[in-house]
Amino acid sequence: MRAPGFWWREDPAPAARLLAPIGAVYGALAARRMARAGATAACPVVCIGNFTLGGAGKTPTALAVAGLLRDLGRRPAFLSRGYGGRLAGPVQVDPARHGAADVGDEPLLLARTAPAIVARDRVAGARACLAAGADVVVMDDGLQNPSLAKTLAIAVVDGAVGLGNGRVCPAGPLRAPAEAQWGHVHAVLTIGEGAAGAAVLAEARERGLPALRGRLVPDPAAAERLRGRPVLAFAGIGRPDKFFASLREIGAELHGTRAFPDHHAFTAAQIDALAAEAATRGLLLVTTEKDRVRLPETLPVATLPVGLVLDAPEAFRALLGGL
Repeated sequence: MRAPGFWWREDPAPAARLLAPIGAVYGALAARRMARAGATAACPVVCIGNFTLGGAGKTPTALAVAGLLRDLGRRPAFLSRGYGGRLAGPVQVDPARHGAADVGDEPLLLARTAPAIVARDRVAGARACLAAGADVVVMDDGLQNPSLAKTLAIAVVDGAVGLGNGRVCPAGPLRAPAEAQWGHVHAVLTIGEGAAGAAVLAEARERGLPALRGRLVPDPAAAERLRGRPVLAFAGIGRPDKFFASLREIGAELHGTRAFPDHHAFTAAQIDALAAEAATRGLLLVTTEKDRVRLPETLPVATLPVGLVLDAPEAFRALLGGL
């Protein structure tokens, strides 16, 4: 789904008020589910989740965490539900054999750097991570899933929008009431600047939790290739405008943007239309790495990879060193 604009406005929009009763019911059920005790894995479990629906930077954070764990001498493996994929798992992702329709888009990116297991049953998935040689499990998403106990749960927050209007879906972006979620979080990481994210960090500090900051930085080589190029940009992520803003910041010349819902399954007609428009107007198609794995390999399209840079990596390393 595409997040409605009123989710991110503090002023109470009529739609938010109208949908609030549904959100209250959904939130109560979600909070009750989160309160259940989970099974304990045979190794530490680090959960990279978020309070809200939509993209906040969880996958770049999971990749950064895996890198820090390797620096500490650990053997991480990723565990993902595989949103959008048909395989229930547990299955170890093989980018040479699996596509996004099989395992989802994010696991294909994760599998480039460490073993990645897709499993709708998180407990079975953790066992598969161990079988793959891991001594620590890094969960991409799953904060609201109670089936597997988390040793360390890090909530990732988009600094520009924070918790939005503070309401539960569909009245707002929260997956469960904020108060119910805070009790399951061990640290908060905001990605990018913004007053909304700063407010979340302030609340984390008041609760005695580590309040960390970071930013997504484009790959320098890819940025250089796109600088000054006339492009047609498209993205099917939580907040496509963030991607378009990144392209402008590196100096790409945006002659058109096309936004799609998160994890969008592009149809053949949509792909053909994008390719035809780019060719007719003499533009370079460019999208995100996450979108690229959902597109035909034959489509001529550039990407702008991004990586997470932490403001205080030593604080993050200290969290992980205590596992």
